[in-house]
Amino acid sequence: MLKEIDNMAKVSLKAKQKKHPKFSTRAYTRCELCGRPHAVLRKYKICRICFRNLAHEGKIPGMKKASW
Repeated sequence: MLKEIDNMAKVSLKAKQKKHPKFSTRAYTRCELCGRPHAVLRKYKICRICFRNLAHEGKIPGMKKASW
């Protein structure tokens, strides 16, 4: 039940994000995958957490884990 409500909230936030802002300066960068508003990488339009997961799975071309 809680997961359903959480999922509905995420869908609502994503729909709200797609609407044009009332004021032109009120533009938010949000993650395209999860909707997270913080730590969004502009080039990829995803948050650091999603970026890390996708890089770990090898889904971002040219990206590999650094090891030294």
